[in-house]
Amino acid sequence: MPTIHIDKKSLFDHLGNEYDIEGFRELGFRFGIELEEETFKGDKEDEDNMELKIDISANRYDLLCFEGLSRALGIYLGREETPSYRIAPGAKPQRIVVSKECEQVRPYVVGAVLRGVKLTPERYQSFIDLQDKLHNNLCGKRKLVSIGTHDLDTVQGPFTYEARKPEDIKFVPLNQTELMDGRRVMEFYGSSDSPIRKFLDIIRESPVYPAFYDANGTVMSLPPIINSEHSKITLDTRNIFIEITATDLTKVGIVLNIMLTMFSGYCAEPFSVEPVE
Repeated sequence: MPTIHIDKKSLFDHLGNEYDIEGFRELGFRFGIELEEETFKGDKEDEDNMELKIDISANRYDLLCFEGLSRALGIYLGREETPSYRIAPGAKPQRIVVSKECEQVRPYVVGAVLRGVKLTPERYQSFIDLQDKLHNNLCGKRKLVSIGTHDLDTVQGPFTYEARKPEDIKFVPLNQTELMDGRRVMEFYGSSDSPIRKFLDIIRESPVYPAFYDANGTVMSLPPIINSEHSKITLDTRNIFIEITATDLTKVGIVLNIMLTMFSGYCAEPFSVEPVE
């Protein structure tokens, strides 16, 4: 059963501050979630610095972040309406061209764009945390599905999803400064204590590695291992390109839909999604 940590003040504010902790525990029981405990975040023991540790049912991946849980509770309580999601094709739709060689290693890919997103530190962290939660649960620790998210304004479409020899894939991995090829990525993270290390075996022995490129030949990601530093998302990002690769055709669509429904509410046109061909 997945567990999430939610900022208490933000959630209670969203619910109109109508609950004390025992009232929320009862609400959770009726709704189908379980409050484990409330704790202080870090060393600052302040009422506004508390978080709730909540157990989520294994089949409710839409509740694995603040956006999903707060919205679901708001709808359940009749405080807000169910969102009406809208497909909003761009004037020049983004495209992903898939090479046949990807069938050897990771055959499926889907994508979408979120336009005019407004990120705060809290929203940004929730965006990252949801990907981690999905990777460790529905995505089968990235074996079945992996998520790549990019600042669309740093790259140029159309995009290509290819499978190349490891030594032919060269990029600077996320939060690094060294230019590496695929084999160096394996060596670098294999000898580190980074959480990335546990995903290396998914493609390590493959004769080709999957890689995502933009129209200029810039590597955006090495799925399911790591994204590139070049296209990383920051608080200044306004347009988000999401690419999801997979070995499971059913789950890749589910994961994309979860990412879009959770965060399209922050778009310039709330709950609008730009499809990728």
